Amino acid sequence: MRAERSHGYCVAIRTMPPCSISRCSHALVPSDDSTSGSPRWLGRSLSCVCIKRKGAYERIGNNLTPIQVERLQRLKYRMEVYFDASRHEHQEALRALWSATYPDQELIGLISDQWKQMGWQGRDPSTDFRGAGFISLENLLFFAKTFNASFQKLLNKQGGKRSAWEYPFAVAGVNITFMIMQMLDLQSSKPRTFIRTVFIQMISEDEWAFDLLYCVAFMVMDKQWLERNASYMEFNEVLRCTRQQLERELLLDDVMRIEDMPSYSLLSQS
Repeated sequence: MRAERSHGYCVAIRTMPPCSISRCSHALVPSDDSTSGSPRWLGRSLSCVCIKRKGAYERIGNNLTPIQVERLQRLKYRMEVYFDASRHEHQEALRALWSATYPDQELIGLISDQWKQMGWQGRDPSTDFRGAGFISLENLLFFAKTFNASFQKLLNKQGGKRSAWEYPFAVAGVNITFMIMQMLDLQSSKPRTFIRTVFIQMISEDEWAFDLLYCVAFMVMDKQWLERNASYMEFNEVLRCTRQQLERELLLDDVMRIEDMPSYSLLSQS
């Protein structure tokens, strides 16, 4: 797994101010402005579960180790990078995502109807990154390279009884990145949730904890989707329940790494 992680893309471009819910929302639910590219997504009613204190982490919030400081700053930086369609590195990351997703299909171009089959809203996937930025592409690419069997299963909507109106895979992935960013509250100057403190401990163990959590979250979301036999009109509710499950698992006393989360078992590395 670690060898695959070296293929991620972390590129310095320009940074964006902290996201507000209203600015960073895309809609999976149809809207009158859906054809104009005007973003309107989730971000509503994402409430936190009650937080219990884990004694081993009580002092972490205000006493970070040097490696925690370094990795937290690096992750914050990743979260602030815009997707810039004019940058060669970002174009290459998109091409890498296509190759990892469809290894036997040649990509015609970065603006093409081909992208719709991956679950982007239109011919140009770059317009869907406005909410979560470049890290949402990094997350998708990490998932495709590290857990390709699980990635393909979700992409192709395999397993379970599926709704007639399925969630678009790629745009759902961007929504999940944004949900995790909200949940972890990493952009605030001071810790405001214990979830954040727990996660900071995790990144001291594994720098790729955010990306691993993303993969787990995607699997949990799809499982919730199937259990509810949901339609895309219910996506926000499914995402809210996904967040609650992730929070519960992260706060379990024996969960010290992402790999310790019960839902990590949903992932297949083959």
